[in-house]
Amino acid sequence: MRAFTAAAVQVAPVPGPLTAETIRSNVDKCVAMVERCVEATGAELVVLPETASTGFVPGVSADELWELVDIIPGDVTLPISRIAARLGVHVVFGTYERGTQPGTVYNTAALIGPTGQVLGTYRKTHLFSGEGVAGGGWVTPGNGATVVRTPLASIGLMICFDGDYPELARVNAIRGAEVICRPSALLRSADIWELTNRARAYDNHVYVIGANATGTDPGGSIYFGNSMIVTPVGEVVARAASHEGWVSARLDPDTALRSLTPGSNVPQRFDHLADRNLDFIRGHLDELAAPAKTSFPH
Repeated sequence: MRAFTAAAVQVAPVPGPLTAETIRSNVDKCVAMVERCVEATGAELVVLPETASTGFVPGVSADELWELVDIIPGDVTLPISRIAARLGVHVVFGTYERGTQPGTVYNTAALIGPTGQVLGTYRKTHLFSGEGVAGGGWVTPGNGATVVRTPLASIGLMICFDGDYPELARVNAIRGAEVICRPSALLRSADIWELTNRARAYDNHVYVIGANATGTDPGGSIYFGNSMIVTPVGEVVARAASHEGWVSARLDPDTALRSLTPGSNVPQRFDHLADRNLDFIRGHLDELAAPAKTSFPH
């Protein structure tokens, strides 16, 4: 990893029913926001929210959504690829992705490089309540983790509700991720949003860039923004408000773990990855992979 500036952009979906025209408008807005953000901040990595091309709750069936979205790379990602290439930056873009079969739609984050090429994609594995097609929703879950080595850093991807689960971020970190990007359309609270971003950063000594949606999606859900960038010691170094815009910060590997706590003169000496008790983990693999549920009513 080298030092560079990263930014989290929050953008509101175009209001009203989801159509091909509103998707084009959403993508055009994302392009304009990326351009303005890079011009203002010099960011070399820009992270857009989850499903920024449509809004999270699409207000249509999985079959209808399948007809409206596209494969990756495809027509929906092409404008983002073009702006990434024109500016020479990396962009993480959240969008629904058309699967091979009608009705198969993935909630996907695409990492697009400074030549406009799609460097990697990640399909959301932990689906939020009501999102999954098996429960009457519109998304088919993915089943893999994605870490991409770039000239900036090794970049891992997770999407919104994924950040509630420590396992995915840990797998990303074990695979070498130095930065984890979390496109989101989080629907709970700013406290949970901050807690999970900081925990995943601190758990794994990685930078976390959380780009959260704002505004109202076609399904009527309202988002609070609060996009943030968190350091490997769990410090929030950039935080947005609730309106459209961006926040940025300098990510520097030389200072990421210099102090035990932010601003402290006590050096950081432990390593959450290297110091894991692997014998304990190996002895409980069956339990870690076993079905379970909370004992509390919900």
